[in-house]
Amino acid sequence: MFFISDALAADAAQAGGMEGFLMQVVPLIVIFAVFWFFLIRPQQKRQKEHMKMCESLTRGDEVMTLGGLSGRIESVDDQTIALQVASVDGKAVVVRMQRASVQMVLPKGSLKF
Repeated sequence: MFFISDALAADAAQAGGMEGFLMQVVPLIVIFAVFWFFLIRPQQKRQKEHMKMCESLTRGDEVMTLGGLSGRIESVDDQTIALQVASVDGKAVVVRMQRASVQMVLPKGSLKF
């Protein structure tokens, strides 16, 4: 009689093993889903919008860079832009920088040189 109770306890432990495994895996899946929808997916969306904005830059656009410089685009290459940031004695002060460093396009006429 003593051995039978041990055998029944072993069967109960094996059946609970699958439930225990699911109880450990399901919260991990839920946490990953929450991170995906609230962190990863919005960041990917912002990154796509930034890439689209950088590709559509043209001469004459007024932009602000990630470093805080604002200016008018004088020329555009594949990877770089020439940005006029000031005018000294009638000569333009032009800075060359990467396209990806542009943070936002400003409304036309917002800069005065």
